[in-house]
Amino acid sequence: MAPRRVSFDWHATPLHWIPDEPTATHVINVLHLLLPAGERWFVRVFKEALPLVQDPVLLKDVKGFMGQEATHSVQHAHVLDHLAAQRLDTSAYTRHVDFLFERLLGERPPLGAPVPTQEWLRFRLALIAAIEQFTAVLGDWVLRAEGLDRAGADPVMLDLLRWHGAEEVEHRAVAFDMYQHCGGTGLPRYARRVEGMAVTAPVLLWLWVWGAVHLMRHDPRLAERAAAGGRRARYSLRDHNRAVARGLLPGWKELGTAVPRYFRRSYHPSQEGSLRRAVAYLASSPAARAAAGAVGRSALG
Repeated sequence: MAPRRVSFDWHATPLHWIPDEPTATHVINVLHLLLPAGERWFVRVFKEALPLVQDPVLLKDVKGFMGQEATHSVQHAHVLDHLAAQRLDTSAYTRHVDFLFERLLGERPPLGAPVPTQEWLRFRLALIAAIEQFTAVLGDWVLRAEGLDRAGADPVMLDLLRWHGAEEVEHRAVAFDMYQHCGGTGLPRYARRVEGMAVTAPVLLWLWVWGAVHLMRHDPRLAERAAAGGRRARYSLRDHNRAVARGLLPGWKELGTAVPRYFRRSYHPSQEGSLRRAVAYLASSPAARAAAGAVGRSALG
């Protein structure tokens, strides 16, 4: 696997890129709030762990993973710039995300906690493996989310989400394999893997709801609608579930069942999603095809 140097033109993408669906739009937009800082953090932690990798095949996969994640971070950051250009300021939220990944989960334990260096690294690798469980599930979902097409979702945003989702399925096992390789042996390694998911799942849920609430509250179009006498739209579970029923968001069961699967001792992420579907999308993605063409022209030149 290797990074695809994609680019996207956002000038025609509306703020509500799923027409008449601000809730579904902003629930998915939380990805753009979390991923720039989160995926930069993935790369930093993996750089710390690279000297521990003795398997040359895994080492090659990890370097490909790092390249892909760095590219994801950049492209989602461009979406934040696009939201800011449409008067939706996300900085009040993203500064907390930056604090989480740069300070609380940085190279040293927070507040001088007496955690050995090796154990702190292994814990953070376990967190990344758990997060990647959800990104693989979400990636596979968006590749088959025909409801987004039926709703007339913006094609550029759909291409970003599906390109990213396809790469998540493509490298779905790398973070898990990295943790298994560097995380020790036996019961302590398994217990730390469970701990990683036990921390990750509720924190991700909290961050997601908080992010959706923030985006809805600061959405200038919704504020203008309220000022004109309309109802002030806010994030609600009812609207969220309606979007799920329309196929615009993944279902709670699909997300929730990813957790007990991960807890199985025999679990491996190669069981998640369809690699064939992911590869097929990467072969047809407008952004990925353009990136491949640019690489080919550069090689010929």
